[in-house]
Amino acid sequence: MAKLLKHLYNETYIQVLTNNITLNYPDFDAIDFTNKIFDNSWESKELKQRMRHISNTLYQFLPKNYNESINILESTFVKMNHKYTLENIIFQDFVEVHGIGCFEKSMEALECFTINSSSEFAIRQFILQHFDKTMAQMKIWAKSNNEHIRRLASEGCRPRLPWAIALPIFKENPQKVLEIIDILKNDESKYVRKSVANNINDISKDNPQIVKKMVKKWIGKNDNLDWIIKHGSRTLLKNGDKDILELFGFVENKNISIDSFTLNEDIKLGDNLEFSCIFNSPYNLGKLRIEYSITFVRQNNKFNTKIFKISEGIYNQKSYKISKHYSFKPISTRKYYQGKHILAIIINGIVLGEREFHLT
Repeated sequence: MAKLLKHLYNETYIQVLTNNITLNYPDFDAIDFTNKIFDNSWESKELKQRMRHISNTLYQFLPKNYNESINILESTFVKMNHKYTLENIIFQDFVEVHGIGCFEKSMEALECFTINSSSEFAIRQFILQHFDKTMAQMKIWAKSNNEHIRRLASEGCRPRLPWAIALPIFKENPQKVLEIIDILKNDESKYVRKSVANNINDISKDNPQIVKKMVKKWIGKNDNLDWIIKHGSRTLLKNGDKDILELFGFVENKNISIDSFTLNEDIKLGDNLEFSCIFNSPYNLGKLRIEYSITFVRQNNKFNTKIFKISEGIYNQKSYKISKHYSFKPISTRKYYQGKHILAIIINGIVLGEREFHLT
């Protein structure tokens, strides 16, 4: 079984942390601090709870002057940031919880702490509580020479950043986010471009028309920008949005038929659903986005449909066969229920064929 992320916060990490803090702050009581970290509730705490517990306990043991504490933590972070990435988010969490009232010093700290880590979660509280000043700072970061800092400008203002609080103001009106995206849309770093694409994908879920307008404006400008808007449109593409499919050249082809569509109709939990079919046309098949969907039975006889991409490209032939499988091996992120399910084959957003199968 894979190691749980919460176990990244362990005795080894806390020892490294206390050793490095003590180098910068000799009065730090490492023994008492460690005892308070590993209290009676430690084992029951999950990842974010452990992170917050550590940052709050640090606040108790560091100088009460926030600037002094941040100076100590910045020096400590610099010594640790090449080995510990996810674990070091405790530094940003300290700023998020205890630094809201010290804007300039906190911005300096988050800029330091995002290197080889990420301040994307902590900055969101500052967006909520110091909107204008924070967005002005994000624009400055978007022009930084450091790719980690530029990425923070994009990642931190995503309307729907996973694992983070949402930003309703940007769900309603993403204009300030678009200003950041415009600065970064031609960034030389793939690390930054991926964040920009993810930001656009977030926007598409609440404001699809804005993203469609963006695609029309930017498509064909250069390869990197094409990749950004394509990756940023992935939810619209997966949902079969006709406008966005056509913008990327995936138009309905009424000449294509589906033949020899087969699947194993009865499978057991743990087995693979095997399926295949052949696409035929009197002409070359052309540009295709090939997907399949499974409509899963859920609790209380409800249903939930998931779409999975098979391939896409230009098919200069009149016939093309696909053979795929879907594993019903139990996984932690999806629970399966016995009963009737439906498999559909989709080309360019259009369902060409469906078959039922039963899971027992």
